[in-house]
Amino acid sequence: MKTELEPRLAESQAGKRAVYFIDAAHFVLATFLGHLWSSVRLFVKASPGQRRYDVLGAIHATTHELVRVTNEGYINAQCVCELLTKVAAQSLITVVLDNAPYQRCRTV
Repeated sequence: MKTELEPRLAESQAGKRAVYFIDAAHFVLATFLGHLWSSVRLFVKASPGQRRYDVLGAIHATTHELVRVTNEGYINAQCVCELLTKVAAQSLITVVLDNAPYQRCRTV
């Protein structure tokens, strides 16, 4: 934190570097019931199947600019590469990733 990230964040605030934090969100367009208690038998109508909407986003640490890739399938290495290509337009960048398997593969 002190030797790697904080100096880069200071450069970002000075306008010398772009620092992006990348993470994904996975939205399922269906009803999920963990527990349902009722004194009478109750049926809850749910949509058939599971549709997903996935967002892989990179947020700039200083300007809060959002760069994103979305799809209705799954986030994979190709999505990460597409997002990194969009972010790579900057001259000097630092990208902070979490430990997701699709970010650690050989393709990325």
